Amino acid sequence: MVAAAFRVGLRVGDVVAAARLYRGFGFDDVGTIPGPDGTPVMTILARGEVQLIVDALVGMPFPDTERERLTQGGPRGLGVAIGLGVDDLAASYDYCRSAGCTITSEPADEAWGDRVFECVDPFGYQWEFSQPLEDWDAASGLDAAQESWFGAQA
Repeated sequence: MVAAAFRVGLRVGDVVAAARLYRGFGFDDVGTIPGPDGTPVMTILARGEVQLIVDALVGMPFPDTERERLTQGGPRGLGVAIGLGVDDLAASYDYCRSAGCTITSEPADEAWGDRVFECVDPFGYQWEFSQPLEDWDAASGLDAAQESWFGAQA
């Protein structure tokens, strides 16, 4: 197996359940490493050029460091949003709602040219799903985003 150029690692309390959820996001299985009791401690998934590494929150052979203790204590993913482009935003929205994700922003057309919704998955990670809008003008869209955030610039 060749490592992907871009990898995201997520620490979760239940590797099996998280991998099942992320497969519904369009990720495919690459491989799994079981722990001593046979329960997966790591599952690697891929979607395009990205690998998603799902690690057990507890049970990995990581050194007992301050960082590891903070990681285990949480909260999960604070300040990080994982963006995922999709072909069918409505289907992704329906899947996330049915899979136990907390919708934090409803689908909306954004000035920068995407229709977007956000959710927090059951493992504490924020996801931003987006689908490009048709007939979008990049220059005017970015200007509109800046104006909506900061007001008209002199």
